[in-house]
Amino acid sequence: MQISVIHPSDLGEPELDRWRKFQDADPEQDNPFLSPEFVQTVGILRPYVRVAVIGDGSGIAGFFPFEKHRLGIGRPVAAGLTDLQGMVYAQGLDLDAGRLLRAAGLATWEFDHLSVAQPMFLPHHTARFPSPAIDIADGFDAYLAELRRRSPKTHKMTRYQRGRLGREVGEVRHVAESADGAALRELLAWKSAQYRRTGRMDRFAHPWIVELVERLHAIRTDRFGGALSLLYAGDRLIAGHFGLRTGTRLCMWFPTYDVEYARYSPGMVMHLDIARDFAETGLTLIDMGRGEKDYKEKLKTRDLEVAEGRVARPSPGAAVQWLARTPVRTLRNTVLANPALRDRADRVLKTYARLRRT
Repeated sequence: MQISVIHPSDLGEPELDRWRKFQDADPEQDNPFLSPEFVQTVGILRPYVRVAVIGDGSGIAGFFPFEKHRLGIGRPVAAGLTDLQGMVYAQGLDLDAGRLLRAAGLATWEFDHLSVAQPMFLPHHTARFPSPAIDIADGFDAYLAELRRRSPKTHKMTRYQRGRLGREVGEVRHVAESADGAALRELLAWKSAQYRRTGRMDRFAHPWIVELVERLHAIRTDRFGGALSLLYAGDRLIAGHFGLRTGTRLCMWFPTYDVEYARYSPGMVMHLDIARDFAETGLTLIDMGRGEKDYKEKLKTRDLEVAEGRVARPSPGAAVQWLARTPVRTLRNTVLANPALRDRADRVLKTYARLRRT
């Protein structure tokens, strides 16, 4: 087995074709965050993105995209933003994660949204978490029937709010994949305000993340695209979402809405419209991402699963990374696992945000 490390821009058409064939062969790997288009786009903006190309004598057997930071500390590509991490590879690949790190020049590689289906990293899991999803493989009507069965109050209330929005504001319509750059910028402004309002880090205060979203929005092919979904009432933009899709899966990424219309539950209305319109295009799954949110629990049909953990080789870099990250992550997971602690932490963050604004 041979492992070489290159920049994503050095991937040629034969390598890209091989990468996509791996994704086509395995539904678990057919995820936009594992797609070469995503890795290459991030690589334009983040100079430390690399791809380890694994060969097994008969050709390329896998790709491992990663970021390499100081002291050999490795992270997933666009860590902190991505809802799925890991390799793209041929089924049956026998690969030791420690050997992979050594070849990549990494002391450690930390993950928090790893696909649990990847056997090379299985011994390194420290925790697993649900990632709520909406199954639309049998079409929107089948999903709606399942929603009425699992959560009849959610279906009834969302239908009522949609009708009320139409009567009081204007005719409700949804655009599944819009090319409107101005609308995208308005959504990012709403999302920034939401982050600040709730005491979270404003991701869009970082120019490279804004540029990443804009570049991904410009990519729209059958295999991969930045999907901008917009919900209007009359001529007014009420809610929107920017996410990524492949030919089979949509990953929800940045949903948001105009707080002036919060009483109409525009986010819930939009999610059902997204499920309807993307089911009509042939997509089979909507991944809402790791994280316990009330709306996800109401809308989901099942849970996917992602893992958290780290692979490490004995080194000063691995020790520094462990001291800096592991205790904080353990504390965070303890809070998130306890509903009372999670709600209290959420209230503290919102109070802190209000105090900063005064």
